[in-house]
Amino acid sequence: MNAPELQKLIDWMIDGARSASSPARMFAETCERLVAAGLPLWRVGVFVRTLHPDIYGRNFIWRPGAEVEIGTADFNILDAPEFKASPLAIVFTEAIEVRARIGDPESRRFPFIEDMRAEGVTDYIALPLPFIYGAVNASSWTTKQPGGFTDQQLAALRSLVPALARVIEIMQWRYTSSTLLDTYVGNRAGARILSGQIRRGHTDTMHAAIWLSDLRGFTALSDRLPAETVVDILNGYFDCQVSSIRAHGGEVLKFMGDGLLAVFPIDEYVGDVRQVCGHVLEAARESRASVAAMNFPVGEVVERFRFGVALHVGQILYGNIGGGNRLDFTCIGPAVNLAARL
Repeated sequence: MNAPELQKLIDWMIDGARSASSPARMFAETCERLVAAGLPLWRVGVFVRTLHPDIYGRNFIWRPGAEVEIGTADFNILDAPEFKASPLAIVFTEAIEVRARIGDPESRRFPFIEDMRAEGVTDYIALPLPFIYGAVNASSWTTKQPGGFTDQQLAALRSLVPALARVIEIMQWRYTSSTLLDTYVGNRAGARILSGQIRRGHTDTMHAAIWLSDLRGFTALSDRLPAETVVDILNGYFDCQVSSIRAHGGEVLKFMGDGLLAVFPIDEYVGDVRQVCGHVLEAARESRASVAAMNFPVGEVVERFRFGVALHVGQILYGNIGGGNRLDFTCIGPAVNLAARL
């Protein structure tokens, strides 16, 4: 193991892995430099939890000579038998390293050991990646070297983990910030906020098609049904619209009770108003069909639903509005007011 090259790699990570253009590139370069320094790696994985309404975490898988594979896992993974029986489950819950070697009777408790044998892997070790704020994520390292990893090679991996955890944590916070902004304010607004557009009153003029919709009879519905049932109905109702709006180039800005505000931007110079309006109308037709197809059994009654949508095109002000340090990234203007009256 080339100790000077290992130290250079650690220093590079401590400095922020600046030459890497993306998390995948950082991970690939880390593995490639470890191999060049004398560590006989085969398959390496990093598994990081994230804040997302549908995704429990992301995984990055590296193999020699191949592109880094990036995947996601939903929350169902926590109940999956193969995850519960894996070393990663131990790492996540107990924050300890776990080793599995071909030929070691103790390692047979992990069903995946036979898959490793079929690949020609001789040794596997999962190492925790502790983040500063307390969360524990995981990395896995394998080799095909006869006899498995040497003590020196394992020591090299352990010495690398603190720097690797720091640079992954920094990149993960950036990803998490972007995901949360996308989830709560929309992708375009989120990108603007993340780039620094956070001053109150900082707005831009935008030409856009405006979408305002609500659920017909919502007040009466919410008065006679349990609140939990109303929430389930609203989530299903909004699902009928959001997927169509986003698929046709729109961005959902906010939910207001049973109301939804979205915009479909029109490029100031080359935007085709008719084309954008066509997309909006198609989204409205799809949403209307989806809402009409909704049915929600409540006791012996099956609830049916209708919604109304107002569509208009015009200039809007798009940006930060609010009081004190509590702001909302939204749109205002006569065109929005007209859509509301419609």
